[in-house]
Amino acid sequence: MKRYMIIVLIISIALYFNFKDETFEDKTLKLGASIPKSGLMKAWGDAVYSGANAYFLYANENHLLKGKKIEFIVYDDKYEPELTAENIKKLIKQNVFAFFGFVGTPTVKKILPILQKNNIPFIAPFTGAAFLRDDKEKNFINFRSSYKEEIDYIIEYLYKKRGIRKFAVFYQNDDYGEEGFVSLLYSLNKRDLKLAGEGSYKRNTLSIRHAFGEIKSVKPQAVLMVGAYKANSLFIKRAKQDPVFKNTIFCNISFSDADEMIKELDYNSKNLLFSEVVPSYNDDSKPVIIEYKKMMKKYFSNQAFGFISLEAFLAAKTLVSALKNINGDITREKFLKEIKNLSKDSLQGISINFKNNQLHNKVYLFKYENSKFIKVEYGI
Repeated sequence: MKRYMIIVLIISIALYFNFKDETFEDKTLKLGASIPKSGLMKAWGDAVYSGANAYFLYANENHLLKGKKIEFIVYDDKYEPELTAENIKKLIKQNVFAFFGFVGTPTVKKILPILQKNNIPFIAPFTGAAFLRDDKEKNFINFRSSYKEEIDYIIEYLYKKRGIRKFAVFYQNDDYGEEGFVSLLYSLNKRDLKLAGEGSYKRNTLSIRHAFGEIKSVKPQAVLMVGAYKANSLFIKRAKQDPVFKNTIFCNISFSDADEMIKELDYNSKNLLFSEVVPSYNDDSKPVIIEYKKMMKKYFSNQAFGFISLEAFLAAKTLVSALKNINGDITREKFLKEIKNLSKDSLQGISINFKNNQLHNKVYLFKYENSKFIKVEYGI
């Protein structure tokens, strides 16, 4: 009996230490990211890094975290899932407090088993994938709305306001493109519409010739674009030289990177529509956007303002706000509780409310005119 009690005690102690929420007592709190810092998606990575780190540097400089400083550790994955898997293992070995700002659906899909196995918060990934919005995944905190919400908003606007009935889709042939493709079919089906045509290209390439031909053959009124900015831009450049697409509307979701697309297109913005998951970075009626611009100028003066860096900045601010609200020792469990319960006005001008594993549940539509993005007012 005595031997049995000793065994039970040993097991209990082992379980206690295995499941006890780790206390982070070091003065440096490590956050880890795997983002594209080179390759075709480099602009994405630069925007994420600058927007997020602008706020982290501000928090450190102004001692917002009671003696602790944030170290933002970033590895380059070139938007390639295999490299993302290598990078996350490096970050785990460094005992990061949380993962923050990973970029891309295929990259995150690759590391999903690792995320589910490790009890590490996964904060504000730049993807609208449905698999990150499962309520059972308690460690996943998205900032942005889903691709499904973005695409449904686009289709509703074009269908109700513009009378569009004939849709095609240009998409990246991977998990990202599949998410968009399935979401588009859902939106069309619920309005008794059929997909007129489709074309895809391989990730991290500009091989769009076949897709272009397939979509051109159906003469669509609108093309939903679920791709990266260089591929989308190349498609649109070719389309603008073809009379078949003279009146076609090209619809880009947030991952397309509207700012980079406009530059790639030499600011030829006729018949372009963009959905975004944050408001315009030129909306100075919102105090938090004024703050964003001020900090970007201070810490990353060479980085242009943009939707992506703004999103990264806002997500970083929510993370720091949650850490500030923790009483006593900092643990991951306390942090997750605080970030899910942030007040709606935490971002001074942009309302947040945690639901669907998302903090900011809103979609915005924009067109580009007179050298700036203009919000398309349309309520659903």
